[in-house]
Amino acid sequence: MSPEPAADQRRADQRRAERARRLVAQSAALGARPVRRLAGPASSPTAPAGSPGPYPARKRPARTAGPTGPTGNRSGAGTGRRPSGRTGPQGPERAAARLVARSTRATLAGLPTTPPSPYWRPGERTLRLLTVATVAAVAALATGHPWLLALAAGPAVLLTLAATGNDRPSRLDAENTVTPRRCLEGEPMTVRITVRHDGRIGRLDPTAALGPGVALTAVTVGATEVDLVVRAERWGRWTLGSVDIDVYDAGGLARRTVRTDLGTVDVFPEPSAARLTPIPVRLPERLGEHTTAHEGTGVEVVGVRPYVPGERQRRIHWPSTTRRDAVQINQFAAERAADAVVLMDTLADFRDAATGRSSLDETLRAATGLTRAYLRRHDRVGLVAVGGKLRWLTAGSGERQFYRMVESVLEVRQDRGYRGLLAPRLPVAALPRHALVYAFTPLADQRILDVLGRVRDLGNPLVVVEIPVGEPAVEPGDEIDAVALRLWHAEREAMRSALRARGVPVARYTPGEALDLALAPLLRRRIGGGAR
Repeated sequence: MSPEPAADQRRADQRRAERARRLVAQSAALGARPVRRLAGPASSPTAPAGSPGPYPARKRPARTAGPTGPTGNRSGAGTGRRPSGRTGPQGPERAAARLVARSTRATLAGLPTTPPSPYWRPGERTLRLLTVATVAAVAALATGHPWLLALAAGPAVLLTLAATGNDRPSRLDAENTVTPRRCLEGEPMTVRITVRHDGRIGRLDPTAALGPGVALTAVTVGATEVDLVVRAERWGRWTLGSVDIDVYDAGGLARRTVRTDLGTVDVFPEPSAARLTPIPVRLPERLGEHTTAHEGTGVEVVGVRPYVPGERQRRIHWPSTTRRDAVQINQFAAERAADAVVLMDTLADFRDAATGRSSLDETLRAATGLTRAYLRRHDRVGLVAVGGKLRWLTAGSGERQFYRMVESVLEVRQDRGYRGLLAPRLPVAALPRHALVYAFTPLADQRILDVLGRVRDLGNPLVVVEIPVGEPAVEPGDEIDAVALRLWHAEREAMRSALRARGVPVARYTPGEALDLALAPLLRRRIGGGAR
């Protein structure tokens, strides 16, 4: 090499070294990390710290604080690394979402009927290794290259070592705990499944096939436990379903399925808001909170009367005594308890085409709201459910009566198979004398008119609470549908007119609103009945 190119090379190296030292000094002055990799000559092992290295510098991405980490990137994009679902924060979330999606498909397919196999069978990893070994062996035989057998030897050795070294359990079973077994609509339930074994096991892979009325919202898989969060969507007595758990051995090469049945749960309806409690004209001779027109030992003053020797002096009404120049006594109204009977029309279930509301669901929600209002005033409430099967419960009081009434009608959806042309006969014991009967009905079946007529014939005061079912969907411009809709309106109006003609008030309940808005007009006067 001539002296001129050598001198040029030395000057270029000096300029690069000088530039590197300036960058290092600037970085130290700013408090940043020193630049470690810059272009320059190879440094010796004894080079001082901060001297230029043998490789060019790589541009590092800027670290910005974000809601998902220091880089603000969930999937790892822009960090120079491939996104990984196993190591990143999205790994558990993706696994839980995959389990929920698979359980949703299993729920749509229906509950399983055949029990799982009680024997160990190959897992996905075993099938992959066998596939690699088989393809390599076939390729070696087809091409005549013995070195391809090395590809088959590796998976075969792994399978042999895993099969001889695993301590697979001989006893596998699962037990579950559901908390709580009773809940309201929309409330979550927690299902914990514990896998019991007598050996070594690997990971757990659950699949839940749930029954109707419940939905799976979250899945958490542990070493020996699986936690499910289930939400109750509709009231009723529902079968939760079953869960199949694939238990893998310690090597992950074989699996065995364990099934556990979750049993049933009672989902209570969310009662509608109700506080008003209309009362009939006649009340039973039992102490309560409803005032009557008769004189008694209540707390509401209804008038004054002359003093009778022997009465308490603190009941003297002094203004009247001074004005009349004679001793006058406060007259109090008697307070009695009321008897009410909730009559539910479960002959059919109609779904509103516009809102999707179920008439049976709204019937029970309104009925439970009114029941709770009467029970809070220490009245007695009974139940009669008229449907495919007649269900009734004698009148009672207290918070326990509320749950007894709800539990007795949780299975009314299963009564649709029992259909008859005639309305069922009501037992006399279900309707106490002078009890106020509230009939919750969509007024869509003619048989309910026969039932209400029999109640009226017994002399009980009757109030009909109409549950709207929504108008049928009509195609625009279709004259036949328009005529059918007018006939539908005329039939319902005829049923209301028939009830009002017999002196039965009809209150229209709007789903989503308080029941008090429908019952408020009934407070103007007490509801009368006939003579039994």
